[in-house]
Amino acid sequence: MTNPYVPVLVLMGIAAVLALGGVAASAVIGPRRYNRAKLDAYECGIEPTPLADGGGRLPIKYYLVAMTFIVFDIEVVFLYPWAVDFTVLAGFGLVAMLAFLALITVPFVYEWRRGGFDWV
Repeated sequence: MTNPYVPVLVLMGIAAVLALGGVAASAVIGPRRYNRAKLDAYECGIEPTPLADGGGRLPIKYYLVAMTFIVFDIEVVFLYPWAVDFTVLAGFGLVAMLAFLALITVPFVYEWRRGGFDWV
């Protein structure tokens, strides 16, 4: 009988060798001719400015859109297994999902009040 963790350790070792080998190969094989244009930050061909028009502050809309996607992802991750084993979980699963849905409405209400769903 072998230890059940041996295959996991072997796969972790292979992953580590491939990751380190890729980094080492790129350092050895990669180009070494750097110039000013390659070292500049790429911003669609426009020279980068030190500050944006609004004094360097980004609108909250960017963060609200990102938060929308994160909340939807978390919701799907938790609702899908519940939907698959709905009959097994029975009452406990229903109460747990209702509590989860009550908690997940907090970021939605926050985003709605901040104007995150106004796409105009």
